[in-house]
Amino acid sequence: MYRIGYGIDYHQMTEGREFWLGGILIPHTKGALGHSDADVLLHAICDAMLGAVNAGDIGTHFPDTDMAYKNIDSKILLRKSNDVLLSKGYELVNIDSTVCLELPKIKPHIAAMQHAIAECINMDIDAISIKATTTEKLGFVGREEGIVAHASVLVKKIEL
Repeated sequence: MYRIGYGIDYHQMTEGREFWLGGILIPHTKGALGHSDADVLLHAICDAMLGAVNAGDIGTHFPDTDMAYKNIDSKILLRKSNDVLLSKGYELVNIDSTVCLELPKIKPHIAAMQHAIAECINMDIDAISIKATTTEKLGFVGREEGIVAHASVLVKKIEL
């Protein structure tokens, strides 16, 4: 049996923060603001994975009220979300994602992000799609005040 999951995440962009995206540090003048490292892409993927197996969302598993998750590396959250998926008897087939931001341009970093995600959850790089788009200077993303990521996953029941 197959299931799909969808996740979306938003974070404000601000001066004085590191910019973590897709599990890697990207040089930029702004970073995403959040309780964890605010990796919007990994958060959207976590939500998609958890949603695919009806296991709630990232806030349920890793609440921003819990100091254990303060400034946590989101790759840890991705691994834990994958553990939930596996405990429910499912495994990832593929990830498809889109990041919405004006700057920085992330195309040069996509291969490194795919590698970081693949290594984190033991997945084939070819099964991880990361795309980027601007909002043509429209809205809070267009004004470089924030960043949004969308992710969908396909999971399948593990055959025993």
